[in-house]
Amino acid sequence: MEEKPRHQYGGQAIIEGVMIRGRDQAAVAVRNPSGEICVRELGVPGWATGKLRTIPYLRGMVIFAETLIVGMHALSMSASLSLDEDDEEGAEESISNFTIGLMLVVAIGMGIGIFFLAPFFVSKLFESSFGSIGANIIEGGLRLGAFVAYIWLISKMSDIERVLGYHGAEHMAVHAQEAGHDMTVESVRKFPPAHPRCGTAFLLTVMLMAILVFIFIPREPISVVILSRVLLVPLIAAAAYEFIRYAGRHPNSIFMRTLIAPSLLLQEMTTRPPNDDQIEVAIEALNHAVKLDQGSGAEDHNVPPTEIWDLTPKEMRAQVPDKG
Repeated sequence: MEEKPRHQYGGQAIIEGVMIRGRDQAAVAVRNPSGEICVRELGVPGWATGKLRTIPYLRGMVIFAETLIVGMHALSMSASLSLDEDDEEGAEESISNFTIGLMLVVAIGMGIGIFFLAPFFVSKLFESSFGSIGANIIEGGLRLGAFVAYIWLISKMSDIERVLGYHGAEHMAVHAQEAGHDMTVESVRKFPPAHPRCGTAFLLTVMLMAILVFIFIPREPISVVILSRVLLVPLIAAAAYEFIRYAGRHPNSIFMRTLIAPSLLLQEMTTRPPNDDQIEVAIEALNHAVKLDQGSGAEDHNVPPTEIWDLTPKEMRAQVPDKG
């Protein structure tokens, strides 16, 4: 029987908890008001676990769509569990697939409008002075600036502070698991809250790749330009996923460390050092995801230890070799 490749675990911070995505299911761990950690299993759509997930570039679009859908379900579930609702089925079915689909369409539409179309129309003011290529560069700078400003504003919201702590806890737990360390609070705390495979890193990569892709696309006719800004986004996202995937599998490359340094820096805004309670929740989610995989026949879930995870975010960005 052909051995399955090692699975790279990842997830997201949710309301008072963490979701970790396994091979075929996700584990949701939430701390309720009484202090108890509630763990639930969340199914992953069948189309996201089949052969489509193995095809280069196509898998990036598949995983992106799956992440949005499963993430919305996890957020809905965590909202119910964090309020200590008694109806478990109600907690898991509190939001319909139709509602999630509608919310995602609206969110993606707004994202494309704000980060891709709006910068184009603003940059048209500079076409006469800087030409087509110059205006495209300005458009890319506006897009990148809008994205960073959005992240900064979100990070300053007091209501989001605890979610950012859980975000850091999720990354630290994944670091420890990938390095083959014991899944204890003391062990997990040794690792940094920034991670190269973070969603923030993915979005930043999309923004930077978009600058390179759009820079040489003519700005007339305007209908073609607008279509290019909309239709090319999934392809850019697919390429960004392949880059993030490659970076995650080559963490000791100095070249890759240089390229991922901006995303690690940006994560200082999207993560916070977690407390022990938050780390415990992240550990519970990750352990349960691994157990689910073991039940489905997966044999090896640990990625060989990598030296880069022994560095602090500052050392990663500075490309300081491991002092081991």
